[in-house]
Amino acid sequence: MSFREKLNAIAKSYDVTIIQNRRGFDQYADLPEHLTSDSYYPSFLKARKEGFESHSGRSEIKAFLSPDASMKFVDLGCCLNLICNGYDEWNSLYHGVDISNEIITLLRTIAIQENIVVGSLYNGSIHETPYPDNYFDIGACIGVLEYFEKSFVEMVLVEINRIMKPYGRFVLDIPNNSTPMRRFFSMLEAHLGRPIDFDLTPIEFEILLRKHFKILRKDLLDGDAMIQYFLMVEKS
Repeated sequence: MSFREKLNAIAKSYDVTIIQNRRGFDQYADLPEHLTSDSYYPSFLKARKEGFESHSGRSEIKAFLSPDASMKFVDLGCCLNLICNGYDEWNSLYHGVDISNEIITLLRTIAIQENIVVGSLYNGSIHETPYPDNYFDIGACIGVLEYFEKSFVEMVLVEINRIMKPYGRFVLDIPNNSTPMRRFFSMLEAHLGRPIDFDLTPIEFEILLRKHFKILRKDLLDGDAMIQYFLMVEKS
């Protein structure tokens, strides 16, 4: 599958998710046997009951980015972070990018209804955004790169570097696919039509990162199933 085909598949999957949620359908309610019989499934049910912790809503992200009214913030692969993770309460000017038309349409509707001021809500891929060079002060890309192979990830890192200002701060994450949790969620995401294709080890990914960013900190989440990086943009 080419990355264009993969982008279309992810867009379709999230479009379906938004439509189903609007109709009150729980996409996790009737999972196939290969998932419900998996050894990790009881842990998944427990996490659902207790409520999944949002990696996008961590207080550490806001503390690191330190948004203020003079800043432009870009949320790449934004999903519903604006309304679900408190980004609408940040002082910075919000710009969201997502491949799902249904997500962007919903965000535009809610922004109007709730009088939420945004800079832009763009329906498209994060590897080719419409923004000028050196435009954003701060940014994030959470829960997105896991869907893609190295070639696309490299394009995304180049694009992030392009649209961010020198010394801008950025947060992103990747999966550690060797853990039992990630193995289960890889099967779950494949069932939902958006398979996890991330094919880099953390060490390999960090080699790519250091071409464009200085790694200031990294946090291990969900045990060590996810790694969240806190970065500073470096430009020649």
